[in-house]
Amino acid sequence: MQTRQIHLRTPDGVAQALAPAQAMAPDLVIVFGSIAWFTNADFVDALATAFPRAHRVGCSTAGEITQAGVFDGSAVITAIRFERTTLREAVTDLDGMDDSQAAGERLARQLEAPDLRGILVLGPGVNINGSALLRGMTARLDRSLPITGGLAGDGGAFKQTFSLSSSGASDRQLVAIGFCGEHFRMAHGSYGGWQPFGPARKVTRCAGNVLYELDGESALAVYKRYLGEHAKDLPASGLLFPFLMASGPDVEKGLIRTILGVDEASGSLTLAGEIDGDGYLKLMHSSADRLVDGAHRAAEALQQMLDAAPPGVALLVSCVGRRLVMGDRCDEEVEAVTEVLGANATVAGYYSYGEVSPTGPGQDCKLHNQTMTISYLAEV
Repeated sequence: MQTRQIHLRTPDGVAQALAPAQAMAPDLVIVFGSIAWFTNADFVDALATAFPRAHRVGCSTAGEITQAGVFDGSAVITAIRFERTTLREAVTDLDGMDDSQAAGERLARQLEAPDLRGILVLGPGVNINGSALLRGMTARLDRSLPITGGLAGDGGAFKQTFSLSSSGASDRQLVAIGFCGEHFRMAHGSYGGWQPFGPARKVTRCAGNVLYELDGESALAVYKRYLGEHAKDLPASGLLFPFLMASGPDVEKGLIRTILGVDEASGSLTLAGEIDGDGYLKLMHSSADRLVDGAHRAAEALQQMLDAAPPGVALLVSCVGRRLVMGDRCDEEVEAVTEVLGANATVAGYYSYGEVSPTGPGQDCKLHNQTMTISYLAEV
């Protein structure tokens, strides 16, 4: 397995910059960049020209991650040449949020293979139900098959995101890469670092990922009451106070759900993933120190899955809400990961609107919010 990474800060001289990776004749090219790169037809064409035989996938971001830290407005291009792994690419357009589960099923049908060992999936960060997407994928595939990846970002605007496939860039498409062969290994780790506070509230009315009532009261009214002065900055301030989705009032563990939008007319909150209609929600908060520690724990969880530390690519997908809390210290969560993984890992990634990972080795794949999620791609 060979890798080469290129970090572009401006669109000037792209063809020349891609030449070293082009000479490697990669099988897979992963691109994470700001919106401007994916709306630049010349850049997308340059990728196709430089890597005509490679699978080209990626998405727009709310910040790009490299070994050197976190950047804005750039493009991180990671080229990979596999020695003993074959790849399958799946692409489908998403016809609105209600199409999410069916879109997942369409991706899975394209990826099915007897020697499929792992999947990387990337998709829109808005107008999608990520939980339903994964439910559609896992309905057709072995539930123990690791699926990792994330949803695209647009710098925190939550308006229009883009994903890249070998067919080009689009604000509607979902793309997935299936890794096939007995020599491929995918390890993963995901951890938050958020702390619940306040009482648990019973979900009394919801539909999919839209929350209408908590304890029989308007969900938006309850949320605003707890946010206090931060309520005036909704929905953006919702990234600072996600929900813990718990199975009972005294349960302190569960999936984290970020608020993506509010509807004053209906008094509802739109969350980044589906809500358990029989569950409870608790508000959460965090600090930079706790989030950096969470990134370190995610890397340790990944490392425990690896028998050794073969050279590979570490894809870091961290939530935009974490970046808002950490501010100028966001580089520290990248450093925490690289310290654990060591020099064998080529690090690439981005800040997202949702992270995809199993909850643990051999467990179901879920949509996470507000986590640092790491996927490690390697051959043995």
